[in-house]
Amino acid sequence: MSQQCNVKLHTLADAVVRVPAPDRDARLWFPARRRHDPPRLPGLSLEPGSRGAQGAVLKAVLHRVLSIAQTPMGNVQLLDGGRLHLARHAGLNGYFTEFFAFVDGSTTACGQAAAQRRQVTVGDVASAEVFDEASRHAILQAGSRAAHSVPLTSGSGAILGMVSSHHERPMADFTTAQLAAFQQTGAHTGRWLSWHWNTVVLDALERLHATATRPPY
Repeated sequence: MSQQCNVKLHTLADAVVRVPAPDRDARLWFPARRRHDPPRLPGLSLEPGSRGAQGAVLKAVLHRVLSIAQTPMGNVQLLDGGRLHLARHAGLNGYFTEFFAFVDGSTTACGQAAAQRRQVTVGDVASAEVFDEASRHAILQAGSRAAHSVPLTSGSGAILGMVSSHHERPMADFTTAQLAAFQQTGAHTGRWLSWHWNTVVLDALERLHATATRPPY
């Protein structure tokens, strides 16, 4: 009988993958798995050979969103056991990154965007009702007065993570073209993350299983 098995593989951005343990004496851990080529990532600037590397993709996604938003500050979070885990950031200080290392409530733009499964714009952090006071202080002290969060969604619409931009000044809404570009980036990235976790990560677990169950010589 199999049991729940929590496996953490360390990459440039940690991901926690929870899968059932293999059946006793099973030759393969995931015998019915279908393998696919990685989804396309249009609009992302990736170095040759890095299309299968999660850290490189998250770096490119953050760069793409910050370019659309025209700001140097932002971060990427991955869903980890029902909460968002900070995986990559740019232009944000240590207080911010430590405070928002994990987000599991809806008192932030990213938490609200995850709960509502949609993009969320906060035009003025200083007065927005979405934040509790501790979260508001952590954002303001980093020099951010506005924020925008974009869900990273799988093909089925499941939330796999979040990418957010932060802005030095209060702002109005983004244009329709910008919002569409954010949405497309979030959808393409989410599909890629789903592929990566179900292909690259499970391949690594399969190799580990094969090594552990190989008969001694």
